[in-house]
Amino acid sequence: MNFDQPRREVVATCLQLADKGYLAGTAGNVACRIDTEHFAVTPTATDYYVMRPDDICVLRLDNLVCVAGDRRPSIEHRLHAHLLRARRDCRASIHTHQPIASAYTLLGRALDIQCPAYQLPLGQEAALVSYAPSGTSRLASKLREAIRPEINAYLLCNHGVVCCGPTLSETVARLETLELACAAFFRDAIVGRASLGSDPSLSEVLKQLLNCEDLECVQ
Repeated sequence: MNFDQPRREVVATCLQLADKGYLAGTAGNVACRIDTEHFAVTPTATDYYVMRPDDICVLRLDNLVCVAGDRRPSIEHRLHAHLLRARRDCRASIHTHQPIASAYTLLGRALDIQCPAYQLPLGQEAALVSYAPSGTSRLASKLREAIRPEINAYLLCNHGVVCCGPTLSETVARLETLELACAAFFRDAIVGRASLGSDPSLSEVLKQLLNCEDLECVQ
């Protein structure tokens, strides 16, 4: 079986996300369903700007046996496998450490998506996945428990985010939408339209970290 095309697509997506600042160094990972039995996933500890299609791992979806690839698969391959098994309507699963959405995960709660323009690609909320160490089967299991057919964005507490979609390009667009939705929440919190919880110093910290005038979001 020829896996060249999906592996090239994964590399191109990684470069696109790295250029946006959503992936950095070797942090984050991209997975793509190839067919009913296989999926492609980025390798572990490989810089995105030197990654080649032959580096992309091809795993069996049922037992995670690697059938192609010159490197070991991402430590989060189980996380992507759970998502692709549960969401047969999705071809892509992407995990990033994008800055604003990752900052939101520190709040330890789901994000209510109120803007209709954001609800269309994401669903009515970005679900919270409670904390577990990166790359562990426990984290993958926690994500599996949180998966819902109507939710396309998942917040990994104190870590990063995962989005899924029917194509790699649409999943990238959902990551961008999630970043905008989180930026809108923080901006509203800074000006007092949303609650950040009981810590009175958090709003001041966010004012220093985020320049609201630089955040682009649909009003």
